[in-house]
Amino acid sequence: MNSFEIYLVATPGLEAALADEAAKAGFEAPRISAGGVAIMGGWKDVWRANLELRGATRVLARLGAFRAPHLAQLDKRARKFPWGEFLPEGVAVSVEASCKASRIYHSKAAEQRIATALREEFGAKIEAEAPIAIMARIEDDLCTISVDTSGELLHKRGSKQATAKAPMRETMAAMFLSQCGYTGTEPLLDPMCGSGTFVIEAAEIAAGLKPGRARHFAFESLKNFDAKIWAEMRGKSDVKTPPHMCFGRDLDPGAIRMSRDNAARANVGNFTQFSQCDIRDLTPPEGPPGLIIINPPYGTRIGEKRGLNALHAGLGYTLRTRFKGWRVGLITSDNALAGATDLPFAPPSPPVSHGGLKVKLYQALIT
Repeated sequence: MNSFEIYLVATPGLEAALADEAAKAGFEAPRISAGGVAIMGGWKDVWRANLELRGATRVLARLGAFRAPHLAQLDKRARKFPWGEFLPEGVAVSVEASCKASRIYHSKAAEQRIATALREEFGAKIEAEAPIAIMARIEDDLCTISVDTSGELLHKRGSKQATAKAPMRETMAAMFLSQCGYTGTEPLLDPMCGSGTFVIEAAEIAAGLKPGRARHFAFESLKNFDAKIWAEMRGKSDVKTPPHMCFGRDLDPGAIRMSRDNAARANVGNFTQFSQCDIRDLTPPEGPPGLIIINPPYGTRIGEKRGLNALHAGLGYTLRTRFKGWRVGLITSDNALAGATDLPFAPPSPPVSHGGLKVKLYQALIT
């Protein structure tokens, strides 16, 4: 199989940003759909997508499709599917199915038929926590078979062990940075850095470090995996010393310790600087203006509202009076809190799913 559809799963609301990243990375004709981006390519493209793309949450290889208007047909076609082209003999797999607008509407029944076919016809072991996941999507009676080539979700870069409360996932942080126009050529400051996600992600971008360089992927267990080619691909590097540092500040000394440890594990300790700081004492680091990226608390309980308004007002005052020439990217679920900063925000981005909430990116230039 020389070329097939590769589906890049996106955080809902960040599909366009992921498509833009894929296009800039040289992947063929990205096509946006609800929940992800489709590209065409081969297995080396699958490996590279997992290794290099910062915004994808997982990479699915779509390896075939067939009509299945009822369970008996699903069973018959699943038994004839060419599993041996990509699965090793005796491999352990899990099976997950989804059904939409189809005569087969019971996803668990669909999973059982496919799992039985894999076990009886191919000799696969069916395990809930298997290293390889087979995913069947049945829509309008068309069953599309995919294999999850990522394994653990791709925001797990392999370096972060310590996290703060309600952390921003690395994949989301990367896409928000991209939407703010960050390319690694300017200073970056996060005044409420938590466990350092934005700062570390920005430093990796500035240094040219690949996000998947330090972790294992499910595709390494597939039949067509070539360890030698993969080692060469992962070993190719354009690592450089960034022209500017990435800075993190936080009132919590524990957050600063976490951030430093996480940055060290990601090998960007020399490109980042973290220190404890109250937002009222925040000042620009040395160097030219750059990007301030911030994900302040936005709370969901009524009793938190007054304190959060005051926090955002204080943040806005500090930035307006001390950070002339800097750009600001602020993520919040509350339009009123963004307004409390009194910063000259442009209309926000479309909503993005985050921890059960819908957040938006607000951007401004401080003049």
